[in-house]
Amino acid sequence: MDRAAIVGTGNRAQLFTEGLARREHVDLVAFCDPNPVRMAHHNTLLTTAGRPEARTYPAEGFEKMLAAEDIELVVVTGVDATHDAYIVPALRAGCRVVTEKPMTVDAERCRRILDTVEETSGDLSVAFNYRFSPVHELVRRELAAGAVGEVTSVHFEWLLDTRHGADYFRRWHREREHSGGLMVHKAGHHFDLVNWWLGARPERVFGVGRLAFYGRENGTRLGVRREYERAHGSAAAADDPFALHLQDNEGLRALYLEAEEADGYHRDRNVFGDGITIEDDMAVVAQYSTGASLSYHLTAYSPWEGYRVMFNGTGGRLELEVEESRWQPPGARLSSRKGAVHGDTAMVNAGGARILVRPLWEPPREVEIPAFDHEGHGGADARLLRALFDGEGAATAANAVDGALALATGLAANRSFATGAAVEIKDVVRIPQ
Repeated sequence: MDRAAIVGTGNRAQLFTEGLARREHVDLVAFCDPNPVRMAHHNTLLTTAGRPEARTYPAEGFEKMLAAEDIELVVVTGVDATHDAYIVPALRAGCRVVTEKPMTVDAERCRRILDTVEETSGDLSVAFNYRFSPVHELVRRELAAGAVGEVTSVHFEWLLDTRHGADYFRRWHREREHSGGLMVHKAGHHFDLVNWWLGARPERVFGVGRLAFYGRENGTRLGVRREYERAHGSAAAADDPFALHLQDNEGLRALYLEAEEADGYHRDRNVFGDGITIEDDMAVVAQYSTGASLSYHLTAYSPWEGYRVMFNGTGGRLELEVEESRWQPPGARLSSRKGAVHGDTAMVNAGGARILVRPLWEPPREVEIPAFDHEGHGGADARLLRALFDGEGAATAANAVDGALALATGLAANRSFATGAAVEIKDVVRIPQ
């Protein structure tokens, strides 16, 4: 039986706590986090699943925990900028490591992780769950079978609506030093998908990005700003459609509102407030080792949520459209027991998915896809857990190099935003072949 620990016990960690608790061959024996209240919440999840409580350790006690608990498997789900502080010592202690995406947030930390993997021959997986979506696997299968011939270009439009997209501007993700911005934290998912779909590596990136909607200046200009710092206890936030009301949701209340006294972290800040250092509207062009190009756009303030991906090739075109939420009513409240804004439960007004292949000289054909219920990222979360912890479909899981390639694209885009120049991936971080 593998002795496991989870470091970082926020909302996303619940997937792993509950997933490991269901596996008889894994013994989840320890949690590590700066906040004891959140660790207690995760212990409640364990006991509810019929498993014994895990011992708890503060962040500074991580290496002590590894030795004292004889840990073999570490799952890292904390603030993105802290991942390397746990990945590196865990690998050096001989542990197998699974980290949430992104692997880290900058080139220096990435290099440190890659060097440690090389030095230790360590086992590091990055939890890119979108690789495990049945819809995305169908796309990969069609491309590999030559449905469009040689892929020459990809257009990828990702839309985050004003419920999910706004959430990145309420919490620590709005600070680049912690998240790397949406090019790293969110778009890393999509860059990894393109790398995986094409079987190619990014080589050169150019991009432009700005804060166009959120933040004090934009909120004031657009006439949508309300005068409050955080939503809880604020009369001004009561009818604000952009406010998150932690007290209305059991999971968010337990994980964050009731945990504030331990670390002072506020999960419900004003999206039109000060201190936002990331972009909400970004456009990127990338060139790949196969000669294919990518044009990518992320909008974090859309009226609907989903994505469109178009592959142009020498033999035709493949079009993917996924409508995760057709629209959002104002003041939509969260109702999930877990408290997730996205991923654990179906999105409000969820739509569907469609894959259409348009060969040259032939009528278009629609690819039959499985029922798309949008639960757990369209079934991807459950399949990810089986790959990471049961070995089922393990070859699909992303490794450290995959994590670095996705990260490097986002870092190159951020550098291009700042300099106005195209950026070579090799000038951002050296990634093993």
